[in-house]
Amino acid sequence: MDDVTQHSTEEAVKPKAAEHKIRLGLSAQLLILTITFIMLAEVLIFVPSISRYRKTFLEEHIARAHVAALSLTDMPQGMANKKLEKQLLVHADAHGIVLRLPKRKVMVMREGMPPKVDITVDLRKGSFFMWIADAFDTLVQKDNRVMRVIGSSPKMPWVDVELIMDETPMRQEMYGYSARILQLSILISVVAALMVYFSLRWLMIRPIQRITTSMMAFRDDPEDESRTIDVSDRADELGIAEKELSSMQDEVRNALRQKNRLATLGAAVAKINHDLRNTLSTAVLASDTLATVDNPEVKRVMPRLFTAIDKAVHLCSDTLNYVADGIPKLQRTRFPLTSLVDEVGLLLASPETDDLVEAELKEPAEAKFEWRNEVKSELEIEADRRQLFRALQNLGHNARLAGSGWVRVYAHSSPDMISIEIADNGPGLPEKAKERLFQPFAGSVRKGGTGLGLVIVRDILRAHGGDIALVRSDKNGTMFSLNIPKRKDA
Repeated sequence: MDDVTQHSTEEAVKPKAAEHKIRLGLSAQLLILTITFIMLAEVLIFVPSISRYRKTFLEEHIARAHVAALSLTDMPQGMANKKLEKQLLVHADAHGIVLRLPKRKVMVMREGMPPKVDITVDLRKGSFFMWIADAFDTLVQKDNRVMRVIGSSPKMPWVDVELIMDETPMRQEMYGYSARILQLSILISVVAALMVYFSLRWLMIRPIQRITTSMMAFRDDPEDESRTIDVSDRADELGIAEKELSSMQDEVRNALRQKNRLATLGAAVAKINHDLRNTLSTAVLASDTLATVDNPEVKRVMPRLFTAIDKAVHLCSDTLNYVADGIPKLQRTRFPLTSLVDEVGLLLASPETDDLVEAELKEPAEAKFEWRNEVKSELEIEADRRQLFRALQNLGHNARLAGSGWVRVYAHSSPDMISIEIADNGPGLPEKAKERLFQPFAGSVRKGGTGLGLVIVRDILRAHGGDIALVRSDKNGTMFSLNIPKRKDA
């Protein structure tokens, strides 16, 4: 049975090997994402910057055209040199320049007719998005377009300057600017990504890999204490994760060891069950023979002998049932809850139960035990009547053994749940018992107890889809709440 338990435990915690194949590591993903996000940020920066570059390019040509035209306007009329005029136009990258002064207009043109204007750009007008659209319109062009650019002089705002120029030189400058931005963006993204990569690898990736390695090693052999993760002195979230993982590994290891011990205990008890029953049967036959002896002393001790044998039978039965039964099999019926509570009360207040309690406590009860049924008569429940009877009986019996003079049972119904509250006036549970309340063979308050009573109650409640909870336990008594959900089809 030990081997079976160990094998089933390993099968439960061991995932398929295929689930651990890593196609792209977290470090590589982080590096790629960092480069991608930085490039996206650079794109968002590039869009307005290329628009601004185009506008600044045109404004500089407006200023150069104004200077070139002023050189000619200061010369005496008719003295302008055609060669100088041509050089000034070449310097301004323009086919022609027009100055609109407050009282006159000055035109500087190359020889012949100016080329046909394809587009007009007015620097005095426009919006942010319009300049962005115009910039990308320039970038996607393949043929040269002749531009008529209008703007105010930067030094003399009252003077309007017009120039006719080719678009290709500006587009080439924009391409060069874009290439420089791209190179710089790639350099920044790679450097930043590497810095983020190595920083996060030191801060996060390596600790996560260490945690993952510890988890995989622990999975292979949970009972090997050397596979517990070494907790660092980090105080951040990963440090907390390491501490929690170490604590979880210790708890799982202890739970596995306890389950193995319980499995061994179950196998041993099952093997001696037959011999133990024969021994108890022999004791019962001997006690029956002694009962016929007409001796006052024998008659005085016989009830205690019967009680001791009965206690031994119940103890063995509880242990065997817990080991063998597993999850209780339910046979649900619908019945009034108050009638079931009355039946439990009749059993717990019977003389036979009084004798059993006195035998276990080894002292007579101080007062008559009282079972208070405060469940409303109209409340019905759909559950396994026999199993629920067993749960209420275990709780009531525990209360009697704890020294309670009365037990109060109350129930209330909600749309989804029926809650049964069981309260007593006993001395309350010790703190040590509260910590191990639902642990088999460990949660008993009494010396020599198995601690199976509450464990069995919890198994019954969970089989119904509910649970049991300790509401309070102090010097004024103890209260448990039994919660059973209502069935959807009920």
